[in-house]
Amino acid sequence: MFDILVVDDDKNTRFMLRELLESENYTVTEATNGEEALRVFEKNHIDLVIVDIMMPKLDGYEFTKELRTFCSELPVLMVSAKQLSEDRKKGFISGIDDFMSKPFDNEELLLHVKALLRRAKIESERKITVGSMTLDYDSFTVTRGDEHIELPQKEFLLLYKLLSYPDKIFTRLQLMDEIWGMECDTVPETVTVHIGRLRKRFEGWKEFEIQSIRGLGYKAVKKV
Repeated sequence: MFDILVVDDDKNTRFMLRELLESENYTVTEATNGEEALRVFEKNHIDLVIVDIMMPKLDGYEFTKELRTFCSELPVLMVSAKQLSEDRKKGFISGIDDFMSKPFDNEELLLHVKALLRRAKIESERKITVGSMTLDYDSFTVTRGDEHIELPQKEFLLLYKLLSYPDKIFTRLQLMDEIWGMECDTVPETVTVHIGRLRKRFEGWKEFEIQSIRGLGYKAVKKV
C-alpha cells in the first residue's frame, strides 16, 4: 500500500484529494503548509507528495527545496491554480517531478500519481518486470525463466528506456540524446539499427513489442 502526503492549506481541496485517493486504496496523510509537511517525515513513511504552491509559513517551492535536502528520490506532484509557464519552471527548478493545474480532472490526476509511483519503483529497484521477463539495469541482462540474455550496453539502455514508458512515443533524436548524448558523432539512423537488432533478438517473445510510429518514432507496447 502506498502512502501519499497531501499538502494544501485549502480544507476542501484536502478533503477532495483524500476521498479520491482513498477510493484507489492509497493511504493519505494531510498537512496544511510546508512546515507541517516537513514534520510529517519525522514519524511517517511517505511514498509520494502532492503539494500546492501558495501556502502560509512555507510555500510549495520552499517545501520542495527543503525536502530535496534529505529525500532526493521521493516523487513530488505539484498541483496549483497557477498556470503560467514561469510557475511550472520554478516548480521544476525547486525539485518537483510533475505539475498539474487546478481545476484538474480526477482520472488524469490518478494517472499521474500511478505513473510517478511506477517510475519511483523502477528507479529504486533498477529493474523492470513485464510478465515473466525482467530487465536488470545493473547487469544489462534480460531474463525470462531459464533464458538469460546479456545485451550490449546501448541496446539494453534503449530497451530499458522504451519499457520504462510503455506506449510513450520517442523520436529518434530524443533517443539519441538520451542514450548516446547530443555531442556524439553517431547519426540518428543508428537508433533504427539498434531497434532492428532488438526486434530480432526478441522475435517471438509475447511480453512486449517495439512499434514504429510512422513519421514520429518508436514506442514499446506491453503485451501481458
